[in-house]
Amino acid sequence: MAGNHGISAIGPITVQADELTRAFTAKRRGVEERMAAGKALRERIPRTTHADFERPPGVDPVDILRQQAVTRIPDLIPVRHARMMQSPFAFLRGSAAVMAADLAPSRTTGLEVQACGDMHVANFGVFASAERQLVFAINDFDETRHGPWEWDIKRLAASAYVAAHHLGGSIADSEAAANRAASSYRQRMRRYAGMGTLEVWYDTIDSNRLIESLPASFQTAASAVLEKARKRTHMQVLDKMTDLVDERHRIVEQHPFIVRSKVTSTGRPVREALGHCLVAYLESLAPDRRLLLSRYRVIDVAQKVVGVGSVGTRCWVVLLQGRDEDDPLFLQMKEAQPSVLAAHLPARSDEPRNQGQRVVMGQRLIQGSPDIFLGWGHIDGVDFYIRQLRDMKGGIDLEPGLTTTAGFIEYCGLCGWALALAHAKSGDAALIGGYLGKSDVFDDAMVRFAAAYAEQTRHDYNTFAAAAREGVIEVAALERLATQGQAQAAG
Repeated sequence: MAGNHGISAIGPITVQADELTRAFTAKRRGVEERMAAGKALRERIPRTTHADFERPPGVDPVDILRQQAVTRIPDLIPVRHARMMQSPFAFLRGSAAVMAADLAPSRTTGLEVQACGDMHVANFGVFASAERQLVFAINDFDETRHGPWEWDIKRLAASAYVAAHHLGGSIADSEAAANRAASSYRQRMRRYAGMGTLEVWYDTIDSNRLIESLPASFQTAASAVLEKARKRTHMQVLDKMTDLVDERHRIVEQHPFIVRSKVTSTGRPVREALGHCLVAYLESLAPDRRLLLSRYRVIDVAQKVVGVGSVGTRCWVVLLQGRDEDDPLFLQMKEAQPSVLAAHLPARSDEPRNQGQRVVMGQRLIQGSPDIFLGWGHIDGVDFYIRQLRDMKGGIDLEPGLTTTAGFIEYCGLCGWALALAHAKSGDAALIGGYLGKSDVFDDAMVRFAAAYAEQTRHDYNTFAAAAREGVIEVAALERLATQGQAQAAG
């Protein structure tokens, strides 16, 4: 009887499992069939159409940026504008909302992925995996959301084109950079189409694969970037950001970039608000991470200005201590507002209500080796995501004189690879790969699109600069602010 009871109990489960398997198999057709289906999409959306760009009526870049400022810290808006004024490339980095509005009416294949939402060449880098191996991947997910794969690759190609010019490259260099990003994306996507599901999921661009993928002439420079990243630890942050006060480490203020405040923007005591946020944050972590973090205690907290497009959003740096003063942990609590893609895409029933959770779920889905302390919380109605401030994070310097155009073009190939991996993890690589094809038709279309959008970016940058001169927008004097901050740090 016992044996019969066991069999009868298992029976229904076996049947259900078989039904689920058949349903799953029917949905996940063979690779060749799905690639053929992707190829068939070209009849409806020819690959050459992706070269087209025409700004939709009613898109005003200055107005969009002013609308974004409404929900941000007023005193920091001039700092954001000043950072965007540094160059057309800086403007492009800070204007993801503008490009989202530009891309919204564009024709797409209807194939969706977990999109980055702000996919430009400065949003990649190396970081330490949970196994302490350096990997190269996307490193900014503030705008991540389910959406068209085309929007990410178009923004990446445009940023490659603009950044190459920023580095002093010629038109040919800019075209080569955009082409390298697009062709690498296409080729890697087709490779991922032939790989197994778990094989794709576990795939990473580790330091060895990164070096091996580069020409010998660039391997030494890449190794130097990796070695520099390995030294960017919590101990380095401790030395750089803190000072000893009464024999205890305290974060050094550098107005307006690093500021200690006793109350939040709503007037609530920072310590109290931070405590509530950390309680919610701990609940978002897996039990083992929760146990690990419980061995630390909060020592100090300060507000910090970060990035270009993110300036004005609320960001806190929290110093925690483990065993002793030489066992620090720095966490960054960064405000998460709705993705810039959200206004241009249908609402989803599975979209998290907490925007920090949206960021975390997107990062966990497409990055591959996310921070072990990645989680979310909220303070007085403001959503945050939390991660380590620095854990062997690094990247190349995208400024003239610091990176050669030849080296940058190779870097764009890595960016295309990393984006393809992210999209393959969250979307259907076979459908997308089949659509992209073996030829360079799509690559050429991306170069033409990038050139057109680069011209639009230059025009928008000039419009933005004119608005600043006319007093329509306020721009801080960054050189003066930097000097003040350095003086305060030295004092």
